[in-house]
Amino acid sequence: MMKKEMLDIKNFSCGYASKFNIENISFCIPQGSFAGIIGPNGSGKTTLFRGITNELSPLSGIIKVNGHDIRKLRYKERAQRIAVVSQNFEAVNMNVEDYLLLGRIPYQRRLQFFESKKDIEIVNKYMSLTKVDCLKNKLMTEMSGGEQQLANIARALTQEPDLLLLDEPTSQLDISHQVQVLNLIQRLNQQLGLTVLMNIHDLNLAGEYCDYLIMLDSGKIHTQGTPEKVLTYKNIEEVYDTVVVTETNPISKKPVIFLVSEQVLKQNKSSGN
Repeated sequence: MMKKEMLDIKNFSCGYASKFNIENISFCIPQGSFAGIIGPNGSGKTTLFRGITNELSPLSGIIKVNGHDIRKLRYKERAQRIAVVSQNFEAVNMNVEDYLLLGRIPYQRRLQFFESKKDIEIVNKYMSLTKVDCLKNKLMTEMSGGEQQLANIARALTQEPDLLLLDEPTSQLDISHQVQVLNLIQRLNQQLGLTVLMNIHDLNLAGEYCDYLIMLDSGKIHTQGTPEKVLTYKNIEEVYDTVVVTETNPISKKPVIFLVSEQVLKQNKSSGN
């Protein structure tokens, strides 16, 4: 049975007046996918995210989420369908439980001043799933970066979105917390059937966790497909202008990228290898 398209982008262009634009972007993400957007700095990853959330108005093309044109959705409707975990986060002086309840705002009715029983049940559900329930009374400002990121993801999930967007969710974390966060996202993707689209710099993490990749270069799609198709040495060298070696992880069978320093390249060249 063919999965329905959760995110459908066709001939989409957007950007900034007389500055950088992304152009003619087209791809489809089926429901339940864990997809990643990769590319060097300035390639258009964040610009594309801002287009998907309608923060940047389209210059051309169309974006549909679960069959709905995002331009025709009101703010609350859009927040019910798309949840975003941003790269830049400033901790607020409130406890984790209250912070997660902010994710229920798109569902509040007019003149509703207090959270409902359902809101509390949903917050408890996602605190448990993300394992931040033991931190529910802790202030966000007192938590580590890894704990804050887990709380951010939990709050996004309380919106019960069709699509979860993650903008560099591991950029400021050490390797232990990077793996913890991505294992959580992978688990939620599989257990809940949650559709995930993630901007990520680390190509090895992208290859290990994503099942589909879109590689951007100078505001356009260079290539897209499975990690095995996208993360070839040829594609990486063309887009990143960096010499690499690609191999296969012997356990996961996913692509792994190795860097080669300039010194080693010179030594190999001088030795005729």
